[in-house]
Amino acid sequence: PPGPVPPLQPLADDTEDVSLDFGAEEELRLRKARIRHPLATFFHLFFRVSAIVTYLFCDWFSKSFVACFVTILLLLSFDFWSVKNVTGRLLVGLRWWNQIDEDGKSHWVFEAKKVSTNIAASTEVEARIFWLGLIICPIIWTLFFFSTLFSLKLKWLALVIAGISLQTANLYGYIHCKLGGQKSISQVTSRLLSQQMFQRDRPEEFQKIVLKGMEMHNH
Repeated sequence: PPGPVPPLQPLADDTEDVSLDFGAEEELRLRKARIRHPLATFFHLFFRVSAIVTYLFCDWFSKSFVACFVTILLLLSFDFWSVKNVTGRLLVGLRWWNQIDEDGKSHWVFEAKKVSTNIAASTEVEARIFWLGLIICPIIWTLFFFSTLFSLKLKWLALVIAGISLQTANLYGYIHCKLGGQKSISQVTSRLLSQQMFQRDRPEEFQKIVLKGMEMHNH
């Protein structure tokens, strides 16, 4: 006789729940886009590099000192405006400016934009280009200052000082923005840590106070 029929087992469901992370694809796309602002990155270097190249080879372009002087000064001015108002905000999320209050007092304002870690990682190349251009070019103009001074080409001295002043002003402003943002982050972190320590130690102190009060009441 046939043996007992085994009980029917439920069919295994091959389907399983899969969490769809729609943000991962966008994050991957942003990380692959190493330079998200190519136009801003280009003009961040274009004006300042053009001013340096024109200064070095101005005799090849024109024999007129006035034409070279005005051209380089315009390139330096365009560079100062674009870095201060456009490329700093787009590439690293920083900006600085001067404002005058109602009392007529002048105040310098330094701001750092709060960005997520994913966006910060995707603009790492842009930030590196921004800071390298911001630091190296003032050093080059400082070298021009000493070379002009030692070679007694005093007619170029005013232009070199203007180049140092304009580019150092942007460097000074953005360093203040960067340090100011880090300082605020450290202050917030220390405040959160102190709050957590206080909340952790508070129940123990409360129990000690209660026990001490009960002992005094019993006596």
